[in-house]
Amino acid sequence: MAGLWIDLRSTLSRLDALAADPELTLEADALPALQYELHSAGELVVGLEPPADSEPLHRELGDALAEARDLTAEIADALQHGGPDAAVPLVWEWRGSLFRIRFARLRLERPRTSTVAVTPVPAPQPRTPPPLTAGVVAVGSALVLLAALLGLWLLVGLTLAGTLAASVLLRP
Repeated sequence: MAGLWIDLRSTLSRLDALAADPELTLEADALPALQYELHSAGELVVGLEPPADSEPLHRELGDALAEARDLTAEIADALQHGGPDAAVPLVWEWRGSLFRIRFARLRLERPRTSTVAVTPVPAPQPRTPPPLTAGVVAVGSALVLLAALLGLWLLVGLTLAGTLAASVLLRP
């Protein structure tokens, strides 16, 4: 594939320069040679044996090269028979087909993610049953409230400290 892209890079650059020229006057006589380069690249792609997971991408690249080749021929024909005015309506479609080649290349070169079997991590078992922890915290809170209502502030402080310690030590 590397050889294909080395050869195709200059062809695509020249085609992009032609497509970017609104008057289509830059090297318009070079279109048949560029069309042949696209044709050769398309035949090379068809002749390659793609990996099983990238067959659709290779097919897409071959289709993109064939479309760009055909549109280059249409542009050359329109320039030859009708001049730049006849070819201008086809330019945006032509540029899109050139972009499609570059996009297919990008998709082919994108790194693939390997499928790794995910082993489930077992949830840790709680040290104490959650109802016991909730009960201790509830009883401690009730004692704090009762001591506060009775004005026993030393008991409130001790009960708060005990409830806090129990909730930490008995956390699920």
